[in-house]
Order: sequence, then C-alpha cells, then structure tokens
Amino acid sequence: MYNITNPILTGFNPDPSLCRQGEDYYIATSTFEWFPGVRIYHSRDLNNWSLISTPLDRVSMLDMKGNPDSGGIWAPCLSYADGLFWLVYTDVKIVDSPWKNGRNYLVTAPSIEGPWSEPIPMGNGGFDPSLFHDSDGRKYYIYRPWGPRHHSDPHSTIVLQEYFPQTQTLSPARKTLFTGTALRYTEGAHIYHKEGWYYLLVAEGGTSYEHAVVLLRAKSIEGPYELHPDVTVMTSWHLPENPLQKSGHGSLLETHTGEWYMAYLTSRPQRLPGVPLLASGGRGYCSLGRETGIARITWRDGWPYVEGGQHAQLTVPGPQMAESNVPQNASWHENFDNATLNPELQTLRIPFDDTLGSLTARPGFLRLYGNDSLNSTFIQSTVARRWQHFAFRAETRMQFSPLNFQQSAGLTCYYNTKNWSYCFVDFEEGQGRSIKVLQLDKNVPSWPLHEQPIPVPADAQSVWLRVDVDQLVYRYSYSFDGERWQTVPVEYEAWKLSDDYIGGRGFFTGAFVGLHCEDISGDGCYADFDYFSYEPVTD
Repeated sequence: MYNITNPILTGFNPDPSLCRQGEDYYIATSTFEWFPGVRIYHSRDLNNWSLISTPLDRVSMLDMKGNPDSGGIWAPCLSYADGLFWLVYTDVKIVDSPWKNGRNYLVTAPSIEGPWSEPIPMGNGGFDPSLFHDSDGRKYYIYRPWGPRHHSDPHSTIVLQEYFPQTQTLSPARKTLFTGTALRYTEGAHIYHKEGWYYLLVAEGGTSYEHAVVLLRAKSIEGPYELHPDVTVMTSWHLPENPLQKSGHGSLLETHTGEWYMAYLTSRPQRLPGVPLLASGGRGYCSLGRETGIARITWRDGWPYVEGGQHAQLTVPGPQMAESNVPQNASWHENFDNATLNPELQTLRIPFDDTLGSLTARPGFLRLYGNDSLNSTFIQSTVARRWQHFAFRAETRMQFSPLNFQQSAGLTCYYNTKNWSYCFVDFEEGQGRSIKVLQLDKNVPSWPLHEQPIPVPADAQSVWLRVDVDQLVYRYSYSFDGERWQTVPVEYEAWKLSDDYIGGRGFFTGAFVGLHCEDISGDGCYADFDYFSYEPVTD
C-alpha cells in the first residue's frame, strides 16, 4: 500500500466519473466550452494518470458554435458493460437564464480510444446524466431535471427512467428518487449496487465552497431511499483552513482487489493578504479551477464512509496493488512536428481544422489563421492548455506580418470571453509592427500600452513571447532574438482568472494559457508558431 497525492488531476478537471475495466481505471471529466469534449484519463494505480482519450472530437457529436461561456459539456458519466464503454453527456446551450437548457446524448465504443459511435439523443429535459447497468441486464438513466419551475432551487429532484438499448429509447415513465436535503442544488447523481442495496450518490450545496457529497440507499432501485447516517459523506465547508476546498460531486469505484474509492472535484484557493477567509462568503481564488481528488472509502453497517473524516485530504492510502505508472513530467514542450494537435491542447467550441489553422501548411509550425476576437463565442483561432501550477512559465516563438490594426497574434491568459489578457503583435499605422497588451476584466477593456506601443524592429523575423505566472500575479515579456528578454511593464492579477472572481452560479472552468490569431478586417492573415512550452516553477 502506498499514498495517493491529491489532487490527482491538476488544473481544470471537474466532475470526475470513475470507471473500471479489469485492472484498468478511467476518469472522465467535464470540458464545458473547450473542444474536444470530455477528457478521459487512465491509471493502473489510482495515483498516476495520463490522458488517453478525448472522445467527442467531431461536430456530429458536439456542435458548440455559439455556446455561452461555461456551456457545453457538463458532468459526463463513463461506464463499462456488455463489452462496451458507455458515455452520457450534456451539451448545455443556455446558461444565463432562470433555468438552463441543453441536449443529452449517449455514445459507445468497444475501446476507450474508440471508435466512438454517433450520438444517441437522450432528451433535453435535464443535466448531469448517468447510466446504471443493473446485474439483471436492465439499464437506467438518472439525471437532474430542469425547466420552467427553476433550474436548481428549490426544486431539487433526481429522476430515473429505464433505457432500452435494443431500440435506443427511454421509457416515458419517470420515477422521482430524491428531492434533496436542506443543502439544495441536488445534481450529479450516480447509482451503485452492493450486497443487495442500491446506493444513490448525489452532489449538493452548489458548486462553490458549500459543495458536498450526499448518499442514500434502498433495497429497490426505485426506492424508497434512506439518507446516510451522516447525510453528508464529504464536504470541506466545515473546515475553512483545509487546503482542498469546494469538495463534492463524487463518483464511487470498487478496485479489482475489492477496495473502494471515491473521486470528487476539489479546488485549491489562493488567499489574498489581509482578506479574511470568510470575506464575502469566499475563501480565496481558485485560478486552477476545479480539480480532481480521490478518497479511500471504508464500509460500516452497510454504509460507505470517507476514511479519515468527511473532508478532502491531501494524501490518502493507496490500494493494495503495485504502482504501475510512471509519474508524468510536469514540464511540457510542443514543437508542432505532428499532423494532429497535441492532446494537451484544446480549442474553443469548434474543432481544430483548416478554418482555424494547419499543422501541415508549414511543417514544424502551428499556423493559425486570423478569425474572431477573444470575446467571440463563434470562430476563435485559439489553441490553449490548462494552468496546472500556481507558478509556471509559458513561451512561444512566433512569425507574423500583420497589415492593419485589426490583425493581431500572440499569447493569451484566458478564462472566458469576458475575462482574459492578451500580449500580441499588431500593425501600428506610421510605425509598423508593435507589441501591445489588452485586458478584458469582467468585460471592461484596458489598453495600457496603446499610447506607447513597443516597436518591433523591421528586420525582426521572429518575436518570442513569454508569460511568467507567480502565484497571485503574472507578467508578459518579449524578445527579438530568443536570448535577451524585456518585461512588459504591466502586472496582471492571476487570481482574477477564477470562478470566484467572476462570481455567480454559472462559471465553472479555469485559467488557460494559449496561442491566438485574429483578423476582423476580412483581409486575411496568419501567424506561424514554432513551439509552445510550459515549465512549472518550483521552490
């Protein structure tokens, strides 16, 4: 037995759904507006995980053009039965309304790498769908309904329908399994079966610091369900100093050796100096978004308990199996030598195709074609990866020849269309190319260098751009030879790229760093990026 270190998936990786096939373990996580949809990680020891599949990689499976910020893929559920992997998911189309609206689908595959089937519609009347495969071969679809009564509060219900795979249809009969506790915001339901009991696991308390995992059980899948003696099996709300906060949205798994674990989402807040922990109800700012942790489960009197207490823990005892994975090196460097995009990189809402760019037009370079601005929900030429550390350096070398001020390309730190910063090269009339920075802060723009832009030498064939993130702040820098660097004289707040700063119930992602090219003139332009690197900074 060894120790598992939390979080096991760092950076924006929320709503984990655990799945096992033999001695192989998988976690599927939400991706919201980032494409491809759903990220599936693999492990053989529950501690070391590697990205193995991004299944929703075709527009026929996931069409998010125009989706709102934090729309798209919410809380997928991955399961294995009958020689197939089953994945159900919601594509959320409306976020900023009294009730949300989306479309639910099911896809299957014989292997975790695919090929994944075309999607089967599963209705539009709910979110956080889950599929339970009973021992008698029957299948059940569980979800949180939404509609004109209200999105989540006070109508907190979990509904079950039988699913018939032969006809790919749902029974019209709906059974309400649970109407929630005083924590409210009941969602993220999963069903498990053990020793004659059906266990219903749900998330409650919302998606912020009050988040929790609640559990019930019944002798029949349709209930009636009784609450766990402690009601809540996991939460960090009662421990404001705990380093892992927002802990909730759990998923159970039994290992091949008969041990039990629960994956859950969690966040690591950074606290501003001089600000009390509970100021405005918050406990800090989570620029890395909602991550994934794991807890060991013990059973007493037919009930599961988190070993060591209800709260999320930084380390937990690992399973009784040999470590079989080599920890991934956190340093990352992409030279764009392949014809397909590195799986660590994602685009916004639409797939990477010849509308956005090319990896073959200039071998060894990522070519991005100019499209919409960073505040667009339609066609953005943005290729980005998650922040996974509180201190890191990201860098690129770019070749770009803009012809007017509506064309630009560079490096961005991005949360959503209304919250980002951008260090870029554009064309300054009468001066030629120049370097500027632009920030959108809750949709309010600022242009600190537009009166005194940094000129790019006429003979400079390349511009190197870099961002250094250091806990609560970050700064951009540039070079014209890759050796001598100058810092852009503007400091940005890293903590502003977080759910907590943006606020409200409807923002669920995390900070990204990426490459971007835009052209709103319609004249056409492109930028070539030679490499993209990400290097954590350690003490």
